[in-house]
Amino acid sequence: MNPRQLESRAQSVADQATCRTVDTAIVGYLMNTGKTPTSITQLTGYVHGDISRYRVVDGLADGPGCADIR
Repeated sequence: MNPRQLESRAQSVADQATCRTVDTAIVGYLMNTGKTPTSITQLTGYVHGDISRYRVVDGLADGPGCADIR
């Protein structure tokens, strides 16, 4: 068992989950406002936790883990 390898894998999975959460928040924002968000700060009310490592690019989340799920 390699703790560093396990930690790296756990972080990767967490990043992917957060990316999906931000994508879901984008959809919620769009449904509530009729507009696509242009800034991650517009989504803070839709997500619990720190999403400051993410941004909105062309209507999708961009940041850690996002490339892994697309």
